Amino acid sequence: MTDKELYNNIEKYLNQKITLEGWIRNHRKQKEFGFISFSDGTYFTPIQIVYDNKLKNFSEIQKYHIGSSIKVIGTVVKSPNNNQLFEIQAQDIILLGDCLEDFPIQPKKHSKEFLREQAYLRPRTNLFQAVFRIRSKASFAIHEYFQNKNFVYFHAPLITASDCEGAGEMFHVTSFDLENVPKNKDGSVDYAKDFFAKSASLTVSGQLQAETFALAYKNVYTFGPTFRAENSNTKTHASEFWMIEPEMAFCDLEGDMDIMEDMLKYIVNYVLTNCAEELEFLDNFVEKGLIEKLKTLLKTKAVRITHHDAIKLLQESNKKFEFTPQFGEDLAREHEKYLTEEKFKAPVFVYDWPKDIKAFYMRLNDDNTTVAAVDLLVPGSGELMGGSQREERYEMLIKRMQEMNMKTDELSWYLNLRQYGGCIHSGFGMGFERLIMYLTGIENIRDVIPYPRTPGNCEF
Repeated sequence: MTDKELYNNIEKYLNQKITLEGWIRNHRKQKEFGFISFSDGTYFTPIQIVYDNKLKNFSEIQKYHIGSSIKVIGTVVKSPNNNQLFEIQAQDIILLGDCLEDFPIQPKKHSKEFLREQAYLRPRTNLFQAVFRIRSKASFAIHEYFQNKNFVYFHAPLITASDCEGAGEMFHVTSFDLENVPKNKDGSVDYAKDFFAKSASLTVSGQLQAETFALAYKNVYTFGPTFRAENSNTKTHASEFWMIEPEMAFCDLEGDMDIMEDMLKYIVNYVLTNCAEELEFLDNFVEKGLIEKLKTLLKTKAVRITHHDAIKLLQESNKKFEFTPQFGEDLAREHEKYLTEEKFKAPVFVYDWPKDIKAFYMRLNDDNTTVAAVDLLVPGSGELMGGSQREERYEMLIKRMQEMNMKTDELSWYLNLRQYGGCIHSGFGMGFERLIMYLTGIENIRDVIPYPRTPGNCEF
């Protein structure tokens, strides 16, 4: 028997004898009876266990520590407390695993900073019970969405010799003894002697490889870990994070935006339906109005506006911004906030971005100054996804790579796609942790990843 089975079938088990196994979340002791707040991790709301001095091991039970694992045998009865549906009248409580008195997770408020230091124990708190169950449900919803649409789940390689974004902020993979790295005569590293006989790194994106499969299966998606060696300590950056990256053949930028919006609403609806208790807790203690924010998203059609028109609108708003909006430049967080929360009060697609601030693989528009790129901005979080129609024209792609001083020979296989039955195709990427931050109201990415990897931090 699990907590979830009990909560979902309470009428069936009322006045029945059951057995539960789980952990003590809180323990209130009286002279002749006691109350244990119990959870086995399968349901957000804990169960109250009531025991009294009629039990043969009553004095031993009173010594059970918070955090201990126990087996409870008892009868399910209606609770006299209006705040709970039922409770368990214990007939036996057996200690399975004791817990030391210095157990860090006590029934009091802990700071998120403290809990990061106890990351291996923080799933036992209400906050992280909620966050990581929502993460699990959202992950399932992503797979369900794409599988229902007949997308093929593509496993992109984690070790790669190509830098998708061209930023160079990648973790290098090597079998060299770093105290004795082989060198060429000119002093450069002799990668020919390394494991892969070339320079290799952890991937920053599975997009390029996913495109090759999209031109065989039509619609594919990746969902896996990616890595950035960016020395950033902001609330939204991590060195290891998960990405969802769909790629669709015979799909233009408009179709790309359609899928982006439809997928997001599917996930939000799934979480609202399947994580009601968790969201209610987060609404009360993390972000007031969280549930209403998510429900509003479902009812609101996303606005579509070009980057040029978005900048013009910002400049004409008469609003004082810390960073002045400029044509040809990126949007600041305050600009995104104004567009989504003040001007349109809706999600906003900003598309047709200046080519000079976007990646090499994005399709050049007829104006020769912008590319068919798009960012989806959402109220409360700003940028949530980014995508583009990919450059399908062989000569144009080579020209763009040369303009950016990229070596075309290293991506010859990617270029060949344009000559071997190429077609219009599009895709996008969404950082999974950024989605979880939006769904939970949590402001720091370190609190939506089980074991965050950030500069100077690789604990657990």
